[in-house]
Amino acid sequence: MANALAFFWFFFGLLSIRLTDAAQPRPDNQEEALLDQPSPDFTFSQEWQILGPFEIGTREVTWGADPLEFYGGFHSLKYDPNATFRSSLVFNARTTWSKHDAKLSYKSNQASSAELDVAYPDIDWQWLRSTYGWAALQWQAWARGEIYVEHDFVDVLTLDTPGLLEYWIDDQHYFGGDFYGYRTAPVTLHLSQGVHRVDVRLVRDVRAMGGLDAYIKISLKLKRSTRGLVRTNPKFDEGVLISDAVGGDYGPLTGRYASVMVRNDAGHDISVIGIDGMRNKCVLGLVSEGPIKLVPGQTRPIAFGVGCTLTYDRRIEGELVYRYEGTSLEHTMHLGAWPDAHKSIYEPHKITYLGPGGVVSYGILRAPSLDAQCDQSSNQSAPVLIALHGAGVDVDSDVVRSTFDDLADLCAWVLIPSGVTTWSGDDWHVWGLADVEAAVAAIPQWIEAVEWTGPGVDVERWFVSGHSNGGQGVWHVLTHRPDKVIAAAALSGYSSIQNYVPYSFWHTSDPGREAVVQSALLSYRHELLLENAKDIPVFQQHGNLDDNVPVYHSRLLAQRIQQAGTDSTYFEVPGMGHVWDGMMATEPMSRFFNEQLEVRNVWQAQVPLNLRDFTMVVAGDMESKNGVKVDSTMVPGKLAKLHFLFDPFTLTCVFDTINVLSFRIGPNFYDDCQDLLVDGQSMLVARTTSQGGMGFVRSQDGWRSLDTSTESEREQDGNIRHSIGGMNAILRSKGAFSIVHHSPNTGAVALQISRNLCQYYGADTDITKDYSAALNASGNIFSIAISDDLPDQNTRHHHIFVNDDGVTVDAGDQRIYGWSRRHHRGLAAIYLRPLPDQRLELVVWGIDAEALKTAARLVPMLTGSGQPDFVVADETMLSKGLEGTLALGFFDSYWEVSQNSYLAV
Repeated sequence: MANALAFFWFFFGLLSIRLTDAAQPRPDNQEEALLDQPSPDFTFSQEWQILGPFEIGTREVTWGADPLEFYGGFHSLKYDPNATFRSSLVFNARTTWSKHDAKLSYKSNQASSAELDVAYPDIDWQWLRSTYGWAALQWQAWARGEIYVEHDFVDVLTLDTPGLLEYWIDDQHYFGGDFYGYRTAPVTLHLSQGVHRVDVRLVRDVRAMGGLDAYIKISLKLKRSTRGLVRTNPKFDEGVLISDAVGGDYGPLTGRYASVMVRNDAGHDISVIGIDGMRNKCVLGLVSEGPIKLVPGQTRPIAFGVGCTLTYDRRIEGELVYRYEGTSLEHTMHLGAWPDAHKSIYEPHKITYLGPGGVVSYGILRAPSLDAQCDQSSNQSAPVLIALHGAGVDVDSDVVRSTFDDLADLCAWVLIPSGVTTWSGDDWHVWGLADVEAAVAAIPQWIEAVEWTGPGVDVERWFVSGHSNGGQGVWHVLTHRPDKVIAAAALSGYSSIQNYVPYSFWHTSDPGREAVVQSALLSYRHELLLENAKDIPVFQQHGNLDDNVPVYHSRLLAQRIQQAGTDSTYFEVPGMGHVWDGMMATEPMSRFFNEQLEVRNVWQAQVPLNLRDFTMVVAGDMESKNGVKVDSTMVPGKLAKLHFLFDPFTLTCVFDTINVLSFRIGPNFYDDCQDLLVDGQSMLVARTTSQGGMGFVRSQDGWRSLDTSTESEREQDGNIRHSIGGMNAILRSKGAFSIVHHSPNTGAVALQISRNLCQYYGADTDITKDYSAALNASGNIFSIAISDDLPDQNTRHHHIFVNDDGVTVDAGDQRIYGWSRRHHRGLAAIYLRPLPDQRLELVVWGIDAEALKTAARLVPMLTGSGQPDFVVADETMLSKGLEGTLALGFFDSYWEVSQNSYLAV
């Protein structure tokens, strides 16, 4: 991905950074406007006080790691130009306060912004980089300014914070911000007349801000709002996400779903109760079966179905109907949208569909052209050519739509999914990959909606391609969905998160703790998973002068994939950087695309699957390889392997496993086996021809088999955990998340979690106090609790217990570990719990309200932070980072604390 900069064109174009609108400095000594309009009566101070810099590791900020917490935290410090603080980055290891002027701008009486550029030119950053790599260009500091409010009433303002993660407004602490500049879910503020202090934490991240210089540019923008329901999400016209239409101005819509992002800026709850169409014979209806509640300050995407016959102006209008808490009076919000119309059904166009967590997502689809070289006589459907975009790229742009113009006649359905957000949620992993799968599943719906008569689609055959962060996504899809991938093309992609910007500048911690974090990131380590790519054609392309994703990444993977027993076609382009004109039409790449998408080649199997030797490596959300799927492992956070070979003399299928607890084989895949050995144990194979195939589970007496068509592993072993992975497994939600706050005064933390999920994933959340209703919903749950307010702890699958005294961890074998509030200040815990139907609950707990904030910052947000299944910490985590944790680790497949967890005693 161009994770080095905030935005760049997909596949070709120029890299750029744009964190704020252009701004001009405001005079110190007068109130005259910079524009020919009056200034607003809320403004930022021009002078800001800065304290820093200090070291920070790649994505370490999630764990705190703030050296100023050693002094009580920046918020408790007063400006003192004579005070000194130790820092490893500056001369004499001492840093002091400094002052910087912000660039101020404003628009009439509606908006005011401050842009702050902070750099330390006296530090020899390039020397540090030559020694420690890009990690050395990451640093942190704090800045303090003010907001001046002149009017004598409480004003409703929204605060956008692109480039920021953490800040204070007066004495209210916010964590999450808007690091990638989405501007989707700003904070709502109610500010009275006077001066309001602003403390912001500056965190430089190479993946978001670039690896050429070491400065930080951030902006804050205040905008006047209203006390009611307002539209947000400026990415879409009038805030409405809707599909395109094909076949001319009166053609059908290409997606049955639409959505609008709304925010509650009132002082009371608001419930959206319906939506009505107004014209063009539109039928609109909410996807949700019940009212959609928004608490004050909350942003939610409202999903609705659309059925329309378009008229000459193509405009679709409707009314969102809502009520304020405690009233029966109905209010309406007008919605309008103009779907783009395409004369030809063969043009690339936007489709919409229900993506991860039940939100409406979108992508670009191009059906096979009239001149597509499809072999109609073979009666085979065309595969899906998936193109994964880079970081910060909106697929709904002309340049993205035209990506494959030079390869217009491929026999494939070209699909460019959005990943829900422009950073694909989580770099095409849990959330982003779920969006890919939802986009592919939407193609048959498109075929029905537009009455398509051309080649069909085979949703089980993927040609996956991508550039930059999308190139990294190719490696992830290739190694985690190998049975679906028929070919792969990774362009200028990095090998893994850990290898892109090293983690070397993290605060020093016990190797046992570090091992747990790295284990939580195991599914990102594509270098270790390349054996899964066997028998899949792979193409690599990279410019040798790339200063965004160094060409070393592609060279490394070209070497490793060969060492893994497979290979790739590798093409390095001399004299080219990260992007260049024509990069999608190089001769080697065009040849690869055409060769792999010829139907006769795709369907020509040299050796049947059931006779091919292979090894599958399992880390995280791994699906089947050659019809074999590992469902659960013995020790989580540790690679599992399954080796298969076929003995042609005895017709024996041999499976040898490492760290595998259960696996299954698909129906009819291994019917040629006269005998089947699992770790040397002979298994019955007569039932492998059944509809569901056969499963195998390790027990104390060895392996046993079960027929997966009639008896699932969960029915036989009700406690087996099927979702493999760390805390980000909570993102595998079938419906909207429920955020339940069980304790008084926890609403602010619940709102923060909701805002962050909406900002970084585009996710929908229901904030509630009704735990029973959340348990009966379809989505995963976040439980927010203080002291002993957490319910339902005494089940057989729960091994972490919290109460008003502290935290207890039952590690099994009569090993009980506990941490009491008498010995640890600010005890906090965050951990997964199982729910029925493979749903999950993430408990966010603190011994008191301040400790709860420590736990809340570990809710999955930024990729690469490395949260395992559970973490117990105290207030020292805020200063020491990972070293301040008391326990962290994984739950095994029986939801017991795994043997490779870290427990400080």
